[in-house]
Amino acid sequence: MANEYRLNSNGEITNRAALIAANKNMSMPKVWNASTLESLGVSSVFETPQPALSAAYKQVQRNGVVQDSKDNWVQAWVEVDMFAATTDDDDVTTTKAEHEEAYQAVLDAAAAAVARSTRNTLLAATDFYALSDVTMSDNMKTYRASLRAVPAQDGFPNDITWPEAP
Repeated sequence: MANEYRLNSNGEITNRAALIAANKNMSMPKVWNASTLESLGVSSVFETPQPALSAAYKQVQRNGVVQDSKDNWVQAWVEVDMFAATTDDDDVTTTKAEHEEAYQAVLDAAAAAVARSTRNTLLAATDFYALSDVTMSDNMKTYRASLRAVPAQDGFPNDITWPEAP
């Protein structure tokens, strides 16, 4: 069942509830077939998957409907930049690249927080080896040292090589 319909008269997009409300004096069947759509003067709009993004800092937005090769009306999509240069009230301009850098810094900070939390959980799971009445093996010492060094890895926080527990 379609969620959207295109008014044949003007190309506007509407939904089932709006069509029922606009046609209060018309008895509507539960299942709408081609005859129902014709009497309402609409065409079904079929869902289409969003396209894959071509680069970072892009997003996909709906862009109306288009006809496909079989003359069906389908959702149209357009890829747009997430950021653009802006100028504030004090006439200070922030470039697109500066916006992207700030956004990436937020993403990296969140990824770093998750990685540190994971590392802390892995360390806590081996804390009992560090008790004064337990002799810690060299392998465990190396593992724990490697866990503590995770934030110093070159790819941190987005490309982490986690050490293997002994």
